[in-house]
Amino acid sequence: MSERRRRKSLSIFRPSLTGRTPIHEEGPDSGQAALKKKRRPASFFTPTTPTSPASPSGSELERADSSNSLERATTAQNRPRTLQKSGRPSSIFGSLRSLHSLTADQDGLTRTSSKAASINEAEAGDVLGNIVLHQGEAQTTGGMFRKKNQYLVLTDTHLVRFRSHGRASEMFPTVADGGGRSNTLRHHRMSSHSSHGSLHELHSSSADSHVGIPLNDIVAVYKMDDGRPYFSIEVAYVKEDSNHASALVLQLDDPKESELWLTSIRGAATKARLTNPIPFAQRNVDYVARALEQDRDYDPSHFRMFRVVKRSLKSGGRSSSDDLGKLSSNICYLVIGLHKIHLVPLPKSSRFGSSTSISDLHGSSHGITTLNSLTIQSFDDAFQLSFRLPLRQAASLYLASSSVADIAIWVRQATEYLRPQWIEQPFTWNVPLSFEDELLPVNTEGEDHQCFDRTLTAYCAGYEVDPSNIRYAVNYLCEDAPAFELLAPAHPRRSKYTVLELLAVMRALRYNETFHSISFSHVNMDTLHGLYDKYGSEHIAFTTRSGMDLKLPDQEKACLLVQEIQGLALKSRRLRRMDFSYCLTRKPVDNEESRDSGCTLCEALFPLCAKQLTNVDWIVLNGVWLADADIDYIYAAAIEKSCHFRAVDIGHCGLKDRSMHTILQGMLCQEDTLESIDISDNHARLNPKDLKGYIDRFRYIRKINFSRVNRTSGPEPFMAPGTLLAWKLEVLQLSGTTMNEQTVDAIAAYLVSPQSNTLRELHLNQCQLTGKDMAVLLHAMNRTPGKPRNLHLYVNENRLEQDHEFLVAAVEHSRTPTQMTMRMLEYSDEHCFQALIEALAKNTTTKYLDISKVSLPYDAGDDTCELFQRMLSKNKTLEELDISGEQAHLEVARFGIGLNHALTGLKQNSTLRVLHIEHQKLGLQGASTLAAVLEENTSLQEIYCEHNEINLQAFTVLVNSLMNNTSLLYLPTMDSDRAWSLKKIEREADRFRKDAATVASPIPNKATVRRTIGAAIGGARSVSRGSTEKVTSMLGYTEQDVQAAVRSLSERWDYEVVRLQGLMARNYKIRNGIPLDLMDSNDEDRPGTAASLSTALQAASLDRTPTLEMDVQLGVDEGVDGEGAGSADGSEDEGEFAEKLINVDEEEKDESAGALMMAKELVVL
Repeated sequence: MSERRRRKSLSIFRPSLTGRTPIHEEGPDSGQAALKKKRRPASFFTPTTPTSPASPSGSELERADSSNSLERATTAQNRPRTLQKSGRPSSIFGSLRSLHSLTADQDGLTRTSSKAASINEAEAGDVLGNIVLHQGEAQTTGGMFRKKNQYLVLTDTHLVRFRSHGRASEMFPTVADGGGRSNTLRHHRMSSHSSHGSLHELHSSSADSHVGIPLNDIVAVYKMDDGRPYFSIEVAYVKEDSNHASALVLQLDDPKESELWLTSIRGAATKARLTNPIPFAQRNVDYVARALEQDRDYDPSHFRMFRVVKRSLKSGGRSSSDDLGKLSSNICYLVIGLHKIHLVPLPKSSRFGSSTSISDLHGSSHGITTLNSLTIQSFDDAFQLSFRLPLRQAASLYLASSSVADIAIWVRQATEYLRPQWIEQPFTWNVPLSFEDELLPVNTEGEDHQCFDRTLTAYCAGYEVDPSNIRYAVNYLCEDAPAFELLAPAHPRRSKYTVLELLAVMRALRYNETFHSISFSHVNMDTLHGLYDKYGSEHIAFTTRSGMDLKLPDQEKACLLVQEIQGLALKSRRLRRMDFSYCLTRKPVDNEESRDSGCTLCEALFPLCAKQLTNVDWIVLNGVWLADADIDYIYAAAIEKSCHFRAVDIGHCGLKDRSMHTILQGMLCQEDTLESIDISDNHARLNPKDLKGYIDRFRYIRKINFSRVNRTSGPEPFMAPGTLLAWKLEVLQLSGTTMNEQTVDAIAAYLVSPQSNTLRELHLNQCQLTGKDMAVLLHAMNRTPGKPRNLHLYVNENRLEQDHEFLVAAVEHSRTPTQMTMRMLEYSDEHCFQALIEALAKNTTTKYLDISKVSLPYDAGDDTCELFQRMLSKNKTLEELDISGEQAHLEVARFGIGLNHALTGLKQNSTLRVLHIEHQKLGLQGASTLAAVLEENTSLQEIYCEHNEINLQAFTVLVNSLMNNTSLLYLPTMDSDRAWSLKKIEREADRFRKDAATVASPIPNKATVRRTIGAAIGGARSVSRGSTEKVTSMLGYTEQDVQAAVRSLSERWDYEVVRLQGLMARNYKIRNGIPLDLMDSNDEDRPGTAASLSTALQAASLDRTPTLEMDVQLGVDEGVDGEGAGSADGSEDEGEFAEKLINVDEEEKDESAGALMMAKELVVL
């Protein structure tokens, strides 16, 4: 594993990288090449305009990110900082695409004419180089050769093959002399005209192609592992202009000679590339970029492109030497994208004339975050990339490239960019140590939470999961903030995350020190429990963040859930709290033969706490059933005073008496640090005396949760006054615990004491409290009359109707705290509720009140609604009110239609800011009342009114009311009501169609259809002559008509949602002093009546419905239809709104057809 300190810088990209010097020493006359090597641009990422042999003017690369990648040698010396991108120097031979054979059947190079020979030698010398660097005989395969002995000459620009030593000596005198390098050739330079003619003869006489290999076309030089007794070297090369790829294999018997050829060719090729590099052709860059765009991985600033060879591996069985050609490797492009590494095959070319052309490849992609190892050979251009997905075996890529150093550095740079906070990258980095100096700092500015989104997206891309399905929130208002909270999946049909999604989240959180708390509360993690990854250990945290070894037993054998939780706890110094509430649904198996292994959460965290290897000291295990093994882990860590636990919450963990006492006994050692106790909702039955013996030892308790704790019977209080008075509590939860009079008095004594000044929450839900008990507590907490206590009191589902007058008196005299929640109150006598409402009208201390789900014997009467209206208009203290109802299968709790009158009291209210009024079945009438309130009220900022059977017309009325209201900042888009409205339309249409199918009656005209549907669905009396006519009126419509009408209404709802969002944005700007745009005050599109809604629906594209097409085909006469419509009679008492939708002018009848008429009639739904 590689280690690196965290760097802070602007960007991971820099203008240049240092190159490597050639392997061979330069000759005395190589100064010109050295000068060319120094003339480099400022950055090898800058596009260049080389002079191409095929295009003398050159072509500038169109993509700023697609410039040629740096070609490097692989020695351990320093690299030059930048490399030249210019093309080859101009030459009379520059337009030649390739060189032809100088070997077999070369009649044009015979000695019959010394003049012709000298001309050929001069021209060939100009093309094939002037300096002989190395020479020798070797067995080769490649081109059209099978296996033959050839004489190879390596010059400063080419690797040339000859049929024999004599042929080579004819071209290069130093070869005949047996010398090494030479700056002179045995020829005389001729004129350009003669050179062209001789070169033509040279090409015409060649017997096979690509014998002269340009060194700057070489992609890689590496040893072949073919399993044979001799030593093989493969030289892979490609013509950039034609994408013609080939390979030459050298077979040598002497390992030293093989090594000499390898280093000589690599060194000469490196120098040739530095002197005269060949950039990527623009069409190839575009081709590769398109491939990445298809994979959604193209980013101009993260685009690196290299030529590589996909090496062939050693064959399994023995084969003849003639099969060596079958081992030739494939040349392709290695591309580093934003999140993946891609192997892209060369684009197809029409000039693959040779039978040894590289075969087509299937492209592949691998996530950068799945990189398992990167290994570089020190003696050649070969390297290996290994990738591994969780729960799968590693997939290795055996590659080779002369740019191996650049590839390694940019791959490492990409991993650093995607995981900028990781001190130790989770892959093996087998490269020379000097590569560490090449790495650049990573830019982390401009992103929140230490680039968490960047890392999470990278892991999702690597694991092939959709990042949009992962939902999370960051809580800045809780304890130990900021807190990361993983939410339920975004997919509507999925209730839990997959294994790869959970691993992506947990590994993205590792090393991130932004979050002081991490919560997986109510996120199902059963998929990770008991799941083992036996194929690798790169993501196992074997050390702490500082690098100290853990030495934990069987760490590699632990399940994935244990390994990932340990990775989170070990790699962050600022992580203090971890919440796993209800994240596992498993329950321990009671089996005498085998012991349950536990939930694995305790196995992951508590050994680290016991050894002080993590700073996590608040662990929430609520809702996770614990086995005996888990109890042992908790106890072993709790008895270590060095753990410094602040809390171990074990509510609803299925603990029995023995397990509960074991944990409490162990926690006594944490008496100086423990701040919270949560043992709620367990099976254990506690004696108040024994409980007092435990909790009296804890001196710094701030939070207590003893909800639904089973206690033994007895007259003593559940918690003694002396115990409570020893603490300065912030939260006290006793919900679901039966409270006798002594316990109420003990709590009241604590509330009177100054020790309770820090108390902010008191939960007494389902405690069988009476109105008198409530009055005692209210008087105790309000020590100064008229001065409210900053406390939130929860008293849901209590028997407050008993001795109700005491509660009413306390409320009326303003003895209440600032926040009260009294949900699900049941009143058998409506007069008791009236008394409470009347007392609330006089209350001056409560700012937040929740009386939702109140159950009355019947709908609220006129007197109750009148008192409610008076309370809303006179109360000057309430800032947030919740009067929502409840709609369940077996129980309904709502105020009824009289609530509409009560809401009118808000017109005079000037203090209420937030109103919750859900599940009250407001409908169109209630929405109209609420709209009238918004026309006048200037204090309301948020209204929550979903689940009220609000149709499109009602929603439009609410949106219209905001035109003159500039104070409201939130109004829901009514998604649930929208779904209810559209389903109701389809349900009613289906019912009418089914009923109509059973009636034998002629199909009526369209005017009858309009009247009957509008009356039947809109709530008015039927305008038809009889029920039979109403039923049969649906026979003229098909299923497609109904669906088209529903789509029309849905589009209209979308339009209203857009209007609502625009008005909310306008109000937000006004409240925050932001200048308004011109469109913020535009109200010309406001539909104000039902008639205008009908007009808006006419704009929908519904003229291609099956009904209209059938009418056209059958030649239906609209005039006759109009006469029928005119003759139908209707009554004046049908209802004003239904009349507006039903009455259609004669001109409208001619333009309306099919689903358009149906949409207009169904709008009232």
